[in-house]
Amino acid sequence: MNTRSFFTFLFFFICFTISLSHALNNGLSLSVELLHRDSSKSPLYQPTQTKYQRVANAARRSVNRIHHFYKSPLTKTPESTLIPDKGEYLMTYSVGTPPFKVYGIADTGSDIVWLQCKPCQQCYNQTSPMFDPSKSSSYQKIPCEANTCQYVRDTSCSEQDSCQYTIEYGDRSRSQGDLSVETLTLESTIGHSVSFPKTVIGCGTQNTVSFEGPSSGIVGLGGGPVSLTTQLGSAIGGKFSYCLVPLLVESNTTSKLNFGDAAMVSGDGVVSTPIVKKDPEVFYYLTLEAFTVGNKRVKFGGSLEDGGDEGNIIIDSGTTLTLLPSDIYSNLESAVAELIDLERVQDPNNMFSLCYSVTSSEYDFPIITANFKGADVKLHSISTFVPIADGIVCFAFTSSEIGAIFGNLAQQNLLVGYDLVKNHVSFKHTDCTKL
Repeated sequence: MNTRSFFTFLFFFICFTISLSHALNNGLSLSVELLHRDSSKSPLYQPTQTKYQRVANAARRSVNRIHHFYKSPLTKTPESTLIPDKGEYLMTYSVGTPPFKVYGIADTGSDIVWLQCKPCQQCYNQTSPMFDPSKSSSYQKIPCEANTCQYVRDTSCSEQDSCQYTIEYGDRSRSQGDLSVETLTLESTIGHSVSFPKTVIGCGTQNTVSFEGPSSGIVGLGGGPVSLTTQLGSAIGGKFSYCLVPLLVESNTTSKLNFGDAAMVSGDGVVSTPIVKKDPEVFYYLTLEAFTVGNKRVKFGGSLEDGGDEGNIIIDSGTTLTLLPSDIYSNLESAVAELIDLERVQDPNNMFSLCYSVTSSEYDFPIITANFKGADVKLHSISTFVPIADGIVCFAFTSSEIGAIFGNLAQQNLLVGYDLVKNHVSFKHTDCTKL
């Protein structure tokens, strides 16, 4: 996937390891840190950038990213829909025996875990230590005749009869190497770690991607057959959730990613909407019926009774802005603008269409309700408007000629839970800084 504005993942402190069988018998409950990529705690942090430059960069990544969710039907080469150099989350995890800690871009729109491995024939500049599978007693290449090699897309067979994976991205960058099984260990914010033996990973030795830095590769959290969430399936009960701390809130609190019992979203105020199964299966498609602004309802396409499209928007934790088809965006922008009595100004970066001059940080914009099928989710101004310069705030939605994405700005201060057994996404208003 291409681009991503917002968050990087987790630093853990290992106390002791719980075996997978123990976790299964006792119910896995695991929470890890999500660090925004622009957080001062993030290894991607650039202290010379202003907060407004970070917002502008995030916006650019969002606009570019849409092209890698919705592919042209003329595209013949199998492609993943992730452009890794624009990742928004960084996740630390460990692979191997003994455990070797690496960083990976965590991505809800990718369907495989891959990392750079020694000996690397063609690799990008990774500034953190690189995994050497020869040093791990639990590493095994998958043979060509294995069922796993057959159902993972775009695999081939090497001269040594080992299964080779290839992932090509929308910008023609790619990762290629051995499809393998290895022990993967997740550490948690409560000091425990959980190991998952024989997790399918890609050990990349030819990686012509455009990013560099501490990231070792990608951690796919999407719906494909070998994504991390799919492989952890029964161990986590098919559940994961996150709570995103607002982008520009001054707080030492980090966002959280939860698995298993810790990912339950329950209590007063929870609303849920079905996940719609569509191709490609890696994405989480929801059905958005309308937006409500004040007394005005802005329909998202036709009604379902009239043949409206089920699964018409992708929920994505890695895209910053919410992107909408141009006609729907135009109607929504008009409805929002009608209720705002402020001076309208131009965006100095020429990226946002609806911007206002404000005299203080205490501005109040209308609540926008996203009317998902069966779930009305209220979006407060902290999730719908973003400061882009001193005294200027802009509407954090934009138009797209290709498709629709419900981005992570709109998901701030929401506990968002994915139940892949019941096939629904739940939302609960939460102060994420207090979790």
